[in-house]
Amino acid sequence: MNFCLSCGSANNIDNRRYCSVKCRQNLRQKLNMKSGFLLALNTRYATFYFSDKVIVLDIVPYGMKEIFRYSVQRKENSNPAADFNIMTNKLGEEWWSVTKRTNRNYMATQHVLKLASRHAISDRMQRPRLLKIPTVKMEFLHCLEIKKTELGSHELNLIIKNAYRKQVKIHHPDLGGKAANFRMIHNAYKQLLRWADNPVYVHRRGFPDKWYYNGENKKWVQPTPLHE
Repeated sequence: MNFCLSCGSANNIDNRRYCSVKCRQNLRQKLNMKSGFLLALNTRYATFYFSDKVIVLDIVPYGMKEIFRYSVQRKENSNPAADFNIMTNKLGEEWWSVTKRTNRNYMATQHVLKLASRHAISDRMQRPRLLKIPTVKMEFLHCLEIKKTELGSHELNLIIKNAYRKQVKIHHPDLGGKAANFRMIHNAYKQLLRWADNPVYVHRRGFPDKWYYNGENKKWVQPTPLHE
């Protein structure tokens, strides 16, 4: 069964990765709000993921060759964003209590790291998958009923033209279609042909089942699609 990669709900999910845009944005906001905590732990990169029973935050600090794992039981009738907030608030309180007592940030960092379980870094954790994301508006693909996976085809121009011809037979005003719909289809056709002649991608690293934090740009990246 599919479930939302933000809240874990299986309701209204179908083949989507999130139950709603708002749900995804809520978790991203909670993760971003704790970037200061990750900076305090000198985080090189981190991942956040969850099941129906636990949430897990894995941290790899700069200069370390181990994963420091924090995991807690999920709260009843709660969601991952709220559980993450509770867990990091408690860890943050631990960090501040040592800082206030010793006036040494590094001692507070060492204290919080000692609260984690430690694990060897696997190749998979060391090398998050590099994803090439085409800079194409999804509405153009929807208009011509082209799959995103087809953008990597060597016959993309032919795929676009055949898809366009198919839509013309259905939506051309001379055949009873609406002019507004046909204009959208024709614009999508032109835009996709332009992209096919000069394809542009955004390169992003990430994991298919985990939120990924990169300490270099201090940003969280949502789970990447399994197939792109």
